Amino acid sequence: MLGLLPAGAALTELELAAHFGCSQGTVREALLQLQEEGLVLRNGHRGTQVSQCTEAEAVEMFRVRQQIECNGMVRVMHARSASLVPDLRAMLADMLEAAEAGDELELASHDRDFHRRMFRDADLPALDPILHRCLIHNHRFKISRSQTPRDLVATARRHGVIIEAIADGNVAAACAALSHHIATIVDLGPDVFADATQ
Repeated sequence: MLGLLPAGAALTELELAAHFGCSQGTVREALLQLQEEGLVLRNGHRGTQVSQCTEAEAVEMFRVRQQIECNGMVRVMHARSASLVPDLRAMLADMLEAAEAGDELELASHDRDFHRRMFRDADLPALDPILHRCLIHNHRFKISRSQTPRDLVATARRHGVIIEAIADGNVAAACAALSHHIATIVDLGPDVFADATQ
């Protein structure tokens, strides 16, 4: 996720178990989860390797994510649960705490939880694993490709406008806020999201 291991780096269960002081079974389960998320490739006798993080894949993941989340937002706004806004505000507080501590990995984890919690009210559970994978790859691309230190607190605060639009019950504003949020996560150029102000 942080780009510390290059694409193609070999990962062996035995070495990872020794490094983390756990059983090979635990490592195997973790590698299976990472494979499900697309962060590693498991190739039988060739072993497990860190997957690539390409711009082409990132662009498509951002497009898929925007379609899933923004279409879902319309459903969320017509049937949102009473707990949605308080849940999102609590998650924003968690994001800010991680940001202030300088923990980018924890911030990204809370960020994914925030977006998945929002989407849960769309009542489209079969799409959640797809959204989760898109979120992981969006964060991986953004974090690993950053050339300069990012303002983590500003990153966390970007979610506030989405919460307020949802709290106001304004469908158009919530959809616009979410769409803009996704489109401006990283600067991939105007061809990716033609409608967004980059």
